[in-house]
Amino acid sequence: MLRIKEMREDKDLTQKQISKLLNCTQQTYSRYETGEITIDINNIVRLAKFYNTSTDYLLGLTDEIHPYPQKNRRKK
Repeated sequence: MLRIKEMREDKDLTQKQISKLLNCTQQTYSRYETGEITIDINNIVRLAKFYNTSTDYLLGLTDEIHPYPQKNRRKK
């Protein structure tokens, strides 16, 4: 179960506001929330960054709302 509606409502945002972030129509975003259509991975990542959470949390794969720590990337 996607948590995108829950996250949007917790931030007091409208579907129209989030649809602008994702560059889609409000109707398309509404269909993402209801599960009528599948949201693509790029938009899941965009929402995770926007809400400062993990993609796993948005996808309902974990109950840990905080994002995972970023790995340090060292140049070789």
